[in-house]
Amino acid sequence: MRDPRLDFFRGIGMFIIYIAHLPGNWWTLWIPARFGFSDATEIFVFCSGMASALAFGKIFDLHGWGMGAARIVHRMWQVYWAHIGQILVIAVGLVMLHESNYLTTCCDLTQDYVASLNLWHLFNKTEIALPGLMTLTWVPNYFDILPMYIVILALIPVIMLAARYSVTAAFALSIGLWLASQFDLLNLPAEPWTMSNGLHREWFFNPFAWQMLFFTGFAFMRGWIPAPPVDRRLVVLCAVVLVVTVPFAYFRIHSEHYLDLVWAREIREAIRPLWIKTEFGLFRYLHFLALAYLAWVAAGEHGRRLLGHGAVWGRFLGIVQKVGQQSLPVFMASLVIAQAAGLLRDMVWGRGDWIPQILSNLLGFAALIAVAYVAGWYKSQPWRKPPRAAAEAAPAGPDPEGRVDTDGNRSRQRELS
Repeated sequence: MRDPRLDFFRGIGMFIIYIAHLPGNWWTLWIPARFGFSDATEIFVFCSGMASALAFGKIFDLHGWGMGAARIVHRMWQVYWAHIGQILVIAVGLVMLHESNYLTTCCDLTQDYVASLNLWHLFNKTEIALPGLMTLTWVPNYFDILPMYIVILALIPVIMLAARYSVTAAFALSIGLWLASQFDLLNLPAEPWTMSNGLHREWFFNPFAWQMLFFTGFAFMRGWIPAPPVDRRLVVLCAVVLVVTVPFAYFRIHSEHYLDLVWAREIREAIRPLWIKTEFGLFRYLHFLALAYLAWVAAGEHGRRLLGHGAVWGRFLGIVQKVGQQSLPVFMASLVIAQAAGLLRDMVWGRGDWIPQILSNLLGFAALIAVAYVAGWYKSQPWRKPPRAAAEAAPAGPDPEGRVDTDGNRSRQRELS
């Protein structure tokens, strides 16, 4: 049985990621990232670690390390081609629209949407950018989560091999990789060409740093880390961590254009290595753990507080969980839908009014929900099930002509069809 908390919080994370990716979206002013160091990326990575422990951990246990590693390679292959296809769909679509001049003639839009995602390299430097795309040495910032996920997946067999000898060794390996990334000893190039300063831009999400959060979720689901107790003192401590973080994270407090608290801005800059996103600074980790603990306590044991609050809440819960269950296809679709929704909003209304802002977000949510249900329908493989009408009309006894059609025969027939 699936844990309702895992699917629920993954679903919430998918909606927040869509809000963050919608260009020129006012709603980004109210997502958790504006009030703390951690954001929806942490939700995605942590929950992916938990889900991977459920999906792949048992394969290592039952079939051995070799078969588990083979399953991980298969998953990496799937995610890799999903990443490549996602970039090509968005890049080709935006370039076709740009070259048609339709946006200028119909709506007087002059913004270069291709340049906003830094995708012109694929067409202006094809001989360099295309090999870079295929080898993951060119990773535009908008498309940086799935490459990080691929590398982290590749580390699962390594961690599982270490855990065969000692769980402590697995923890030490994960922490060691994180520490190495903090001192810039482990990173990956995000562009096959150098910047003006002669250096290579690095991956926005350093997978050797972010893997520590992934394997924290992985360890919880594997039972390597016991569930924390529900303790009022811990609740208070975590709440204090979240509140104390706000002045150093919320831009309306530390920014010189708003409240302009100089001391908050100076402290924020002084502790930058501790909250930086690329190397997953320590304060991001602590902030997320505090937030996750409060969410875990609020949801109750096995998510019991999420259930039993009436039909409306039950329907809402089911929809969010469906989105969480299909997080990979929903995430992939969200990047495309966010660009499409932003374009349509700019074409029809522009970005200034609150009505188009609401519509572009809510209609985007509806599209994500539709993707989740369609993906779930396909994964259920309905074509393998006998047609309902045929099943109801089938005779209970033997075939009147003496033929016997067993379940195995029907299955083989379906596989051949």
